[in-house]
Amino acid sequence: MTGIDTNAPTCVAIVGGGPSCTYVLDRLAATVAARERPPALEVHVYDRSGNFGAGQVHSPGQPETSFLNRIVGQVAFAADESVLGAGPLLDPADRPTLLEWCRARFEQTGDPVFDLKAEDWPKRYVHGLALRDQFERYVGLLRSVPGVSVHLHPAEVVDLAEREAGRLAVITSRGGEPVVADHVLMLTGHSSNDPRHYPLQAAWSDFARRNGVGFIPSAYPLETSIEESAATPEQVVGCVGMGLTAIDVILHLTEGRGGVFERQPDGSTVYRPSGREPASIVVFSRSGLFTFARPFNAKEKNPQELEHTGVFLTEPAIDRLRVSAGRPVRIGQREQYQLDFRRHVLPLIVLEMAQLYYTTLFGAEFGSHLRARALPGWEEFLADGGAERSAEESTDRLLAPVEAAVDQAVGYVDGVLTGAVPPRTELPWDRERLLRRYLAVVFGRARGAELAGLLDDPLALASALASEVSPWRHPTRAADNRFSWQRTLEPVPRGSYATGEEYRDAVLDFLDLDHRWAAQDNLWNPAKAAADGVWRDLRDVLAHAVDFGGLHAASHRDFLDVFMRHHNRLCNGAALEVMEKVRAAIRHGLVDVSVGPDATLSGDEESGRFLVTGPATGVTRRLDLLVDSRVHPFNARNDVLPLYPSMLRKGLVRIWSNPGQGEPDFTPGGLDLTEDFHPVREDGTVDRRLTLLGPPSEGVMFFQLGALRPNQNHHVMQDILCWINEFWHSQDRGRDDDPGREPSVLLTAGHG
Repeated sequence: MTGIDTNAPTCVAIVGGGPSCTYVLDRLAATVAARERPPALEVHVYDRSGNFGAGQVHSPGQPETSFLNRIVGQVAFAADESVLGAGPLLDPADRPTLLEWCRARFEQTGDPVFDLKAEDWPKRYVHGLALRDQFERYVGLLRSVPGVSVHLHPAEVVDLAEREAGRLAVITSRGGEPVVADHVLMLTGHSSNDPRHYPLQAAWSDFARRNGVGFIPSAYPLETSIEESAATPEQVVGCVGMGLTAIDVILHLTEGRGGVFERQPDGSTVYRPSGREPASIVVFSRSGLFTFARPFNAKEKNPQELEHTGVFLTEPAIDRLRVSAGRPVRIGQREQYQLDFRRHVLPLIVLEMAQLYYTTLFGAEFGSHLRARALPGWEEFLADGGAERSAEESTDRLLAPVEAAVDQAVGYVDGVLTGAVPPRTELPWDRERLLRRYLAVVFGRARGAELAGLLDDPLALASALASEVSPWRHPTRAADNRFSWQRTLEPVPRGSYATGEEYRDAVLDFLDLDHRWAAQDNLWNPAKAAADGVWRDLRDVLAHAVDFGGLHAASHRDFLDVFMRHHNRLCNGAALEVMEKVRAAIRHGLVDVSVGPDATLSGDEESGRFLVTGPATGVTRRLDLLVDSRVHPFNARNDVLPLYPSMLRKGLVRIWSNPGQGEPDFTPGGLDLTEDFHPVREDGTVDRRLTLLGPPSEGVMFFQLGALRPNQNHHVMQDILCWINEFWHSQDRGRDDDPGREPSVLLTAGHG
């Protein structure tokens, strides 16, 4: 970042006025107020939707059917005491969390939509209302400081242009005299790509144009992309993808059309149609499954202590693997030792999941026993990097001592529960503690305690268990409660169905099971604990393995294509309330899942409609409207908006590429950025006038977008601190010759 003219205000342009901009304004408001002499500062915020604070995705005006994919207790809008190097904080009254904001709004309005507990899932528009409110609060705080001005531009930025003294002109679609900025912070958020640049979407778009059928290449914003006239009651709508976007589409076309989901006395949910829905909503994907329901988050009561920290999957373990098995490659100015995700990281993930699964099932003491049994093999794996073994072989070797210990535990538990083994058998862990934990997990804490009271009476225990049913559908026998990575990925096994009706029934049965497991929560349900604890709580470790070319090119492609899908399905699903509505819509017959996995989509020239076929079920469906309900990955070349393609043409930025060694390079589509988020230009120089946070960094970095969390030292805030730390230092360097300048506000920050 350049120095400043001390006689003129420093001009900062922020492109994108959504949630990240709200967090940035918190840091600007707090740090500006803390300086001894207020700086001369102009802040210009641009947002093409005009929804300042919320942006388009979290717009307060979006359909009320969409839910935020985060419980209300896990959303913040400002830095708090947990954020390392945050610097000065705003007064607590000026930085409420979403939970505090909702409670205050409920007291003011009495509107039940704001009457939320920490573990509740808010409507997405409610989050948008709070974001807008906080944005306006921070803007007001900034404007109250002498010498500071904030200007809001409801306009699309289409280009940046060089100006004198190394400044950048911000050019909008509205024309007029551009603002000339010293620093430009890009917070552009989610993007959409031009379907003409993707073979499949281009073919779908061409077929739709020639035959007069509907094709929507990007589902958002729902309120304008899928209007009522686009999907009439006579039409069949097809959704490519079964993730969160598809679920939003389903709710938009059901509840959003006046249908009602009613809770029955037995706890089930039924759908009452309005008659305005499409004739059918056919959903299909590679897996044929929706994302799994997010569990009730029991960790929220004390996340610092209850969120999982890695035993085997740790950053030091990844670093040791780079030494023993990493393949050296130079990427720009950086030397990286690349790993293969399947061979080196996946075995640790599966081991970590197994250890956490059995710790949840049998208790912490047994988990410590497993750790001790697995450590020698884990040390060997880190030392030799798996040698020449396949991923399956390495995983089996790592799991072997765990499974041997579990064999012993399973034999003991099942023996005691059937009366074949005396409870007092000598074992290397506390017998009664393990049995009590197992019974509590399988039958519930209250009933488990009652059953544990029968441990000294084997006949009475066996008799009680003969008629006992787990409320979460856990089998009674421990042998039937084993961890399986394959079953985790494929809970509806291929070969267990032959027709579309059989597949539909199997999906509904799994959704029932998944609902029960999610209701048990992420501390007591073994499967949910393993998925949530590894794929969500250890996300930073995954980033440590992947970021900045941490995987070789082919493996990086494999990670994004295969394992990001696993990540999203296992731990990034929707709330129980939402998935209950999906189940009800399937049971009603409106949502059709019968196509099954590995569906193929084509254009049927004879009928002029899209045709989707399920090879595993034999089901064929014709579609009048096709919605691509997958989130588009960031791709600077193919962005449907002009800004990033223009910056590429001018050489202001360049695409990042993971160089292949004996294999093709992998180019995910994101930009080549430094670790402090500055772009590398086409000529290889770093442009410190520009900072890009969020999706433009995805590809070179992993999972860079998310709602800010309270009490978390969250990576999104650390990324913002990285920018603001450098910004204030640049201001102070520009005043080095000014004897009256104030001391700098020191902000030490990482970069997430």
